[in-house]
Amino acid sequence: MTDHLLHIDFAKGRSLQVQLREHLVTMIHGQHFSDQALPSCRKLSDMLQVSRNTVVLVYEKLVDEGYLVSRERSGYFVSPHYVEQDYHLYSTKCSLYPAAENVRHSLNWSSRLQSDLSHYRNIKKPENWQGFPYPFVFGQTDHSLFPISQWRECSRLAQSQHEINTWMPDLIDSDDEFLVEQLRKRVLIKRGINVRNDEILITVGTQNSLYLLASLLAGKNTRLGMEEPGYPDVRNIFTHHGADVVPLHLDGDGVTLSDTMDSCDYVYVTPSHQVPTNATMPMARRKALLKRANEQDFVIIEDDYDSEVNLQERPHPALKSLDTHGRVIYVGSLSKSLSHGLRLGYLVADAEVITQARMLRRMMYRHPPVNNQRTAALFISMGYFDSYLQRLRKSYFEKWQIMKASLNC
Repeated sequence: MTDHLLHIDFAKGRSLQVQLREHLVTMIHGQHFSDQALPSCRKLSDMLQVSRNTVVLVYEKLVDEGYLVSRERSGYFVSPHYVEQDYHLYSTKCSLYPAAENVRHSLNWSSRLQSDLSHYRNIKKPENWQGFPYPFVFGQTDHSLFPISQWRECSRLAQSQHEINTWMPDLIDSDDEFLVEQLRKRVLIKRGINVRNDEILITVGTQNSLYLLASLLAGKNTRLGMEEPGYPDVRNIFTHHGADVVPLHLDGDGVTLSDTMDSCDYVYVTPSHQVPTNATMPMARRKALLKRANEQDFVIIEDDYDSEVNLQERPHPALKSLDTHGRVIYVGSLSKSLSHGLRLGYLVADAEVITQARMLRRMMYRHPPVNNQRTAALFISMGYFDSYLQRLRKSYFEKWQIMKASLNC
């Protein structure tokens, strides 16, 4: 294979070593090298126009990990172990699925599916929205402001031997206690919420929290009141679980109190930033809503999805902080402030609800990845989260001022 020509379209922003390694491993498993030597380090570096040291380092790592063997004065060869293993797998596949019979047949899945989700209305974004010069897209943070060096530091700390010992074992259905503690003392407290650790559950974002709640609380005889217009996936999730979703009227202060609300078992609201109008519910209505929930015996699901980036000088406290009867279930998230890709959220409710949600979550995926939880916990504990939010608010306020001035021209 010494005369084999290799070509790689190296992508910008990724290590040359990583891309070369990926390419070689793919070729090894594809049996491209057979029993012939790989190109020499000098020849491969000339082919790819990369440093000879880059090729040497990749070859040596592949030798250390058993992919290659180095033969004196002969070069690098694929390990016999990988050659035999791949040949065995290939032979087994061919014997089980002969080419002439390798035809796929599709079942009539529409007759088996219990529900068709394709008709649900969702928020849609162009796939290339990040390439727009002015991407006015709902609920997306400005990635250019993300403190990548601080996050990388916390990620590196989370990989230290001491930290690994805390998240490597199987936690079964538990969460990272450090993250729960940071949320309780550094995040929720700013919203006026004071709860115990057993009243917090870590989720993979707001949607996951809402799905857990719908699975536990919704059924054919359940009525959910939600703001109209409102967040489409709330309607989708609770409808999927059999609930009757009832639209609730809005005005400039958010959802209005009405007789329609009184017949509901649950009322979903976004009082800090109503979706999609951005109306903020004033304190008087918050108190009136809580009073009505007590009188009419319904539970409030408060979605406080972006409270950390609220531009009000003195944001109103969360409904949950004003609740003295356990009638508010609070749904929060780090997605809108920290990163959507991180997919970390939290559910705050009475311990009995959290216990049941934890049991349900265990049947689904046990718990969110604990290494990510620990990195986020370190990020908050070291003060990086607070300083990042300050920069985020400053940037958003400046953009808001520019937009406001432009609209008033």
